[in-house]
Amino acid sequence: MRMGMLRIALKSLRVRWVSLVGAFVALALGVAMTAVMLLGLAAAVSLPGGEAVVSLVAALGTAGGVSAFVSAFVVASTFSYVVAQRRRELGLLRLAGATRAQVRRTVLVEAVVLGAAASAAGCVLGRLAAPAMVGWLADVGMAPPGFTTGHQQWPLHAAFWTGLLVALGGVAVAARRAGRFGPLDALHSADLDTGVMTGGRLLWGLGLLLTAAVMIASGLVTDPADLLHRKTYTVQPMVLISACGLLAPVIARPVLRLLAHLPARWTRCGGRLIRENASAALRRTGAIAAPVLVSVALTGSLAGALGTVGEARAAEALARTAADFVVTPQARTTGGLPGAPGSPAATAVTAATAATTDTPTDALTDALRAVPGTVVSPTGPTRLAIVEADGTVVRSEARTADPAALAVVARLPVVTGSVARLDDDGIVLPLEWEHRTVGAPVEVVLADGTRRTLRVAAVLRDGLGDNGLYVTARNAPGARVDRIDVRLAPGADRATATRLLVGAAAAHGAAVADRGDLLAASGTENARIVRLRAVLVLGLALVYTAIALVNTLVMATADRRRELALLRLAGATRSQVVRLVTAESVLVVAVGAVIGCGVAAVQIGSMHAALALLGVPAPVALPWQPISLVTAAFALLAVPCAALSTVWALRGRPVVAAAR
Repeated sequence: MRMGMLRIALKSLRVRWVSLVGAFVALALGVAMTAVMLLGLAAAVSLPGGEAVVSLVAALGTAGGVSAFVSAFVVASTFSYVVAQRRRELGLLRLAGATRAQVRRTVLVEAVVLGAAASAAGCVLGRLAAPAMVGWLADVGMAPPGFTTGHQQWPLHAAFWTGLLVALGGVAVAARRAGRFGPLDALHSADLDTGVMTGGRLLWGLGLLLTAAVMIASGLVTDPADLLHRKTYTVQPMVLISACGLLAPVIARPVLRLLAHLPARWTRCGGRLIRENASAALRRTGAIAAPVLVSVALTGSLAGALGTVGEARAAEALARTAADFVVTPQARTTGGLPGAPGSPAATAVTAATAATTDTPTDALTDALRAVPGTVVSPTGPTRLAIVEADGTVVRSEARTADPAALAVVARLPVVTGSVARLDDDGIVLPLEWEHRTVGAPVEVVLADGTRRTLRVAAVLRDGLGDNGLYVTARNAPGARVDRIDVRLAPGADRATATRLLVGAAAAHGAAVADRGDLLAASGTENARIVRLRAVLVLGLALVYTAIALVNTLVMATADRRRELALLRLAGATRSQVVRLVTAESVLVVAVGAVIGCGVAAVQIGSMHAALALLGVPAPVALPWQPISLVTAAFALLAVPCAALSTVWALRGRPVVAAAR
């Protein structure tokens, strides 16, 4: 009997291959994306450590995780609808003597075959696409120049088994539902769309919704900064999307009623018929809306999160510095001052840089301090490790500082203590560390491996930017100044001070930038990185959700041949039926987009609540443009697919189709 069920499963795949094309393509592309990301991660971990490498690893990991989630969501949605379409077939199997377990195994065997084939194809695509992907990362500045993938095999093995597990996990619920069909019940209800919202589905949906609410509430109460971390704002929307996908029959009906209210009133019967068709067939509505939901929700959540964090960093940087100018050693220029590109000062800077590649910054600092009416604060990066009470050594980035100048030039969010009290035996650190009492001893490991015990001079409120650990130059062996903030004293002549600062900086191979210009340039660069990360994380995921939408529309329309034939027999013309189905498809796409926008709104709202608790004055970054583009793309894709599928379903005589 087992071999018989296996033959049935394989034959079913051959017969129904058209309905499973979307799931196959989505899974294959998801595995390909996972393979590419894992190959990139395997190469990235061998690079020398640094902030750029950490950012690259995080971006690759996020893209791989999003791809796996979208693949699982699409496969689960597609198989759920396919199993619903096969109720008559599965009922006949039960009548022929198949047990519930055998029916479940039949569906699972189909998933294994589909998953293995799609995963194998995805691994081949991933291996071929990996060099081009990492080359693009290097070209756009997200990876070091010359970054290439190696010849490791474990990423391909990991991607293959991940794809197979995704297929089995996505089909598990559908297989369980298939096993519940009774012989007579399945045959009796084959043409009815009832029992969509089962008790288990409601329980899981509410459970995931409660989980998301607990994640947000606990984050706001215990650690608001955690809601702004990449792992949190990537995982949290996935939980919400899964909850909305399970609760779609409950959520979709009122959204449908709301969106179709005016069309139903403005038309004689078309609007009402569209609304009632979509409301009565909630399983079909949910299957079509699912790819739109996941695409819009992920686009809005991730693009909104990246934009919110970027805007918050820029706002925090502007609010927490009182400097009028920023001097950068090694000649980096920005517009708006005599040191702008193309000016005589810029030419002098370039010549000085070419003549000297390792000019000590002490002379530059002394020259800037010689300008009347200025307060000069040089800072530089250093590596520091803090030894926790249990002996754990936690590495972190720190900056060197002149305490007196830092207290004047920076507006650091001091909770206790004073930055001016920082000396060679002290340290300034944020609240996230366990040492929060002024004067408390802190054991640290300096960049050269030396262990010292410093005392807390000040504790800062946690933030998003570089406002964490500060030590004096004595505790930062080998550190080089990479930024010098300059503040003009009250009453100082700005024009004269600017001319003298630019001249002193140019003489030492450095550039002067106005604070506003520098922050604007930094914001532009951050916006570029945000767009590139969004493309990396969402690009391919949007492609295969679009493919899944096309596949589901074709399946759903083909399954409605009898219904459409009855409309024709009731007096509707062929063009009227085509317009009806097309309008209904666009309405369902709009439903998915609205629910997806709701998920994105919850995500962005929780992040702004966290920023408010952290005291960061961040503007609201609403990702209207990417959401609108994604929604419009899905709507434009739905129109020809629904129309052509309907024309195909209407071929032949209506009487013959209605009699089936």
